[in-house]
Amino acid sequence: MEELEQVKNQIKEFVKVCNHQKSLELLDKLATGKMLRSKLILKIAGVSEESIKLCAIVEMIHAASLLHDDVIDEADTRRGQPSVNALYDNKTSIMFGDILYSRAFTELSQMDKRVAYTISNAVTLLSIGEMMDVDLTENFNTSYDLYLDMIYKKTASLIEASAKAAAILAGLDENKYALYGKNLGLAFQMVDDILDITQDSVTLGKPAMLDFVEGKVTIPYLFLYERVEDKTKLASLYKKELSSEESDWIKEQMKITKALEDSILQAKEIGNEAISAVIDEKDSQTLVMIMKAMIEREF
Repeated sequence: MEELEQVKNQIKEFVKVCNHQKSLELLDKLATGKMLRSKLILKIAGVSEESIKLCAIVEMIHAASLLHDDVIDEADTRRGQPSVNALYDNKTSIMFGDILYSRAFTELSQMDKRVAYTISNAVTLLSIGEMMDVDLTENFNTSYDLYLDMIYKKTASLIEASAKAAAILAGLDENKYALYGKNLGLAFQMVDDILDITQDSVTLGKPAMLDFVEGKVTIPYLFLYERVEDKTKLASLYKKELSSEESDWIKEQMKITKALEDSILQAKEIGNEAISAVIDEKDSQTLVMIMKAMIEREF
């Protein structure tokens, strides 16, 4: 998509303003992902100077949060490439994240006030979500509501804000698009959490079933804990390097209790709510397709 190239060029222009060579070098080292938020903004608002700027701002914010995330998680790869903290060090990764954040906010301050408020408010939620995510790994969390609140803030809030801000730019019903974005974000994170269990490490690009080992009690484990007979055994495997017998036992119990099956249904239900939010809007077909691609993946 040439529009996405325009977004990447806009990011580069925004960073060039810093007049700092190392920042441009670091920008080249960032692994670009699917740019889901940009695709969403461009689908809703169309391609214009303002929408390209909005995409660049949101991508910079997202990249900054990932730079900080990799330091928190002590990750040495990001999207199959060495992460900035692995190539340089944690300090560089944090400071470059700060540069991207502050440049994004500087540009955002020049946009429509409602757009600026929508995005910047989501960044606060995103940061709280990150902190909740870390805090939730301290003990075995058995609350679905806490999990939902955390993934809303950490993942869905910025996707919700992207869709809402794009609707504001295009003069569309911002509430409908916000609801679409929120549910897209929730379904996206749930599907991600489910794939951690159902896919092998080669497909994932990281060890399978790593979430539970790292202390993340995601939707399939929450459903499993509610339903499994031997709760003590499941709790004893939390944050433990699993043997193949142990991970097989978890997978077996997921099947028996239908925890995995129902997690997939839950993600699909949230996805369908997103679809019904925008179904009456013009050009909603693409948004429906984006959501369907998200929830009808191979598990």
